Amino acid sequence: MAENEEFSFSSSNSKSSGGGGGTGRKGLPKIQTQGKKGSDSSDVCHDDSTTPVRAQTIDELHSLQRKRSTPTTPITGTQGAFFTSLSEEERQKQQLQSISASLASLTRETGPKVVRGDPARKSEGQKVTHVAHPHHYTPSFADSDSALKFTHILYNLSPAELYEQAIKYEKGSFITSSGALATLSGAKTGRSPRDKRVVKDETTEEELWWGKGSPNIEMDEHTFLTNRERAVDYLNSLEKVFVNDHFLNWDPEHRIKVRIVSARAYHSLFMHNMCIRPTPEELENFGNPDFTIYNAGQFPCNRYTHYMTSSTSIDINLARREMVILGSQYAGEMKKGLFSVMHYLMPKRQILSLHSGCNMGKDGDVALFFGLSGTGKTTLSTDHNRYLVGDDEHCWSENGVSNIEGGCYAKCIDLSREKEPDIWNAIKFGTVLENVVFDEHTREVDYTDKSVTENTRAAYPIEYIPNAKIPCVGPHPKNVILLACDAFGVLPPVSKLSLAQTMYHFISGYTALVAGTEDGIKEPQATFSACFGAAFIMLHPTKYAAMLAEKMQKHGATGWLVNTGWSGGSYGSGNRIKLAYTRKIIDAIHSGSLLMSKYRKTEVFGFEIPTDIEGVPSEILDPVNTWSNKTAYQNTLLKLAGLFKKNFEVFTSHKIGKDNKLTEEILSAGPIF
Repeated sequence: MAENEEFSFSSSNSKSSGGGGGTGRKGLPKIQTQGKKGSDSSDVCHDDSTTPVRAQTIDELHSLQRKRSTPTTPITGTQGAFFTSLSEEERQKQQLQSISASLASLTRETGPKVVRGDPARKSEGQKVTHVAHPHHYTPSFADSDSALKFTHILYNLSPAELYEQAIKYEKGSFITSSGALATLSGAKTGRSPRDKRVVKDETTEEELWWGKGSPNIEMDEHTFLTNRERAVDYLNSLEKVFVNDHFLNWDPEHRIKVRIVSARAYHSLFMHNMCIRPTPEELENFGNPDFTIYNAGQFPCNRYTHYMTSSTSIDINLARREMVILGSQYAGEMKKGLFSVMHYLMPKRQILSLHSGCNMGKDGDVALFFGLSGTGKTTLSTDHNRYLVGDDEHCWSENGVSNIEGGCYAKCIDLSREKEPDIWNAIKFGTVLENVVFDEHTREVDYTDKSVTENTRAAYPIEYIPNAKIPCVGPHPKNVILLACDAFGVLPPVSKLSLAQTMYHFISGYTALVAGTEDGIKEPQATFSACFGAAFIMLHPTKYAAMLAEKMQKHGATGWLVNTGWSGGSYGSGNRIKLAYTRKIIDAIHSGSLLMSKYRKTEVFGFEIPTDIEGVPSEILDPVNTWSNKTAYQNTLLKLAGLFKKNFEVFTSHKIGKDNKLTEEILSAGPIF
């Protein structure tokens, strides 16, 4: 019994403790407690003296953790004599009615029943706003189950909220060590251009570019509506969908309202980053969108449907202003789908849409950079001495240039802090990292790992770039720079172009990549992409080229062709032109000093090349000087000229300009041999 007594409290010891000192077990000093005089609570030991939390349950405690957002500003401005301001509840109902209309099946009188909020938070006392239908239907055996349920709308969620949704519900979503959200895009890790279709109707048949060389694959209205119905039914069957209302084009006079309906938090965060994010006041006035995307990428299309060639279909209907995605979760389909739409809508307003980078000097001089993958467009347009207007998509209107997007979509393969410090530092909280590989413990990303795909990407808001110009607009461009990585080694490091030459090389969209042949020997392979973005243009390339030449002539812009590829021989025998030399050339273009240089004309292509540039060896400015074998140079030059001519044949049948003089002028600006 003595053992048991050693570990027990005696009543006499308890009474003697009363709030005073004394000793406890084994002679240890007792804990001092303080209670109110005359209260029995003097025997209670408190671990905190603050006021108890105002909650009776854990759920109530959790609800206290989240403060409601500040009420949005009422609509202001002249709204007419009979205008009355809307209450917050009425405004939300109107918003939900608009979303319900977007999700409406074409075979039913009304849209689905929609309710705002996360279904997982219903138990936490979250106030629910829903939209009631104007008609009351008594369920019958003909009704579907989806008509009896509510679809929860997660509307314009913040990045933090989307992180929570992705990590909780989407397998393959993780927070990396830098704070970015790592996601997987499923089986598709890139765009599916052969599965992208456009509805061909009476209007688009006349307006769009169809046939050989065109990226536009036709489909009929009925097939589009079949796929739309499939996508909408899938989205309505879900317990919740994400809805983003955003803008395209930083020019307020010409911006487009877009709505994206998707099933994944990853897609919602991606578009939050890539589009222009509205202010609360702008959302209040948003109303109905100009264009809507239905992203049901987790659900395949029906391969027995007419025109379908796989389980993937990316469909655009310009008359309905809608896009449907089935069978692909790759987020880039949304970005580039909207870019295609802008290539149609903007030229109708006499605004030129461009697949280009754009930066601006401290004095307001703007430069456009065109170039295919591997030409250095991102590297050269990112200049710490200049403001970044945008990295990929722009408009050129009567007001100047404007970025179409609100974010950047950067390649991540082999990314390093040393090579691309701005991109590296932009990969932080809020950024989406697609298909990257990371350490399972530290969550540090290995950008050299291609286990999932080589096309790893980061999507982040443009304000993550320190020298981004916000708002992303600028005056009319002073220089138009066409970049080519010529692996044949015969194009000069820089050439000044006439307007006709600018049009010719803009339409050609040339670069040369190194590709492996069957016997294992690597040799240059010419690549042409009309307007440096053939996959996204809607109209015939000559129409964009004519608009470019008109704007350049009107605003006094100069065209340049800059070769970032090889010199002194083709790939394998020559050397890559040093980046330091190319930067000196670009600096001379920006400063205007290159316009003051002396020029001489080359054979075959007829380029005007400078005889001297500060910081660049004069002998490399004319490529013939760098080839030891002059015969090999001449043969390679003629070979490349022949490739240009062959590529341009597909454009010669399209006549533009009065009496076709403009077309003839463009053709005469090509190589002559």
